[in-house]
Amino acid sequence: MLRFRSLGSGSAGNATLIEAGNGISTSRVLVDCGFGVRHLEARLERAGLVPTDITALFITHEHGDHIGCAHAFSRRHGTAVWMSEGTWMASGARDYEGRLNFARDGEAIEVGELMLQPFTVPHDAREPLQLRCTDGARHLGVLTDLGHATPHVIAQLGGLHALLLEFNHDVDMLAVSSYPPFLKQRVGGKWGHLSNDAASGIAQALCHSHMRHLVAAHLSEQNNKPEIVRQAMAQVLGANADEMLTANAAEGTPWLDV
Repeated sequence: MLRFRSLGSGSAGNATLIEAGNGISTSRVLVDCGFGVRHLEARLERAGLVPTDITALFITHEHGDHIGCAHAFSRRHGTAVWMSEGTWMASGARDYEGRLNFARDGEAIEVGELMLQPFTVPHDAREPLQLRCTDGARHLGVLTDLGHATPHVIAQLGGLHALLLEFNHDVDMLAVSSYPPFLKQRVGGKWGHLSNDAASGIAQALCHSHMRHLVAAHLSEQNNKPEIVRQAMAQVLGANADEMLTANAAEGTPWLDV
């Protein structure tokens, strides 16, 4: 059994729970923890969990809305942490007291009942990684914080049963926003974040008849709207667009079975 739940997704913080079980044991990985410790613990409680239920943290990159309280959470609860060496160095090379493990592109990570398959993405971070996750039968993709999809990215995500995908900004809203020019260039650039149009193109390449869930994530609060995302998805998924979920900043999503 494989399932996942966003605890919240947006510019202020991101965290995604992934859980796999075989009826005897259950493993849970928290992908990113971009909130304060107490705030994150409250979100876990709403998901029906306590911090010691988390088997490991996987940090995709060093930006604050993703790495957040990783160090504090790990120290407080003795949780194992996975991240790239580049992410570790860019976040201050802090001492995790033996709980830190380095993740690398193409090297699978076994965490109990879960298998994580990290892969590199084009983003303005030191060594960013995103994930394909499986319990051996079902497959989930986590793809946020990238400026564009390379052939390598697409190749890692074929045959998924569920996908959490960044729909960061609407191009027109970003163009007229109050962001300074340098920030508009960063967000909309090839090493920034996915526009709705770019995300729709990725969804079109990856969606197939066996995909059960497509969750739009990391929507900009200033430069996007859920209704615009739904319109973009309708052009790709047709009638199935009504079944697409949006992970919001405050509540994330409910548990979703893959």
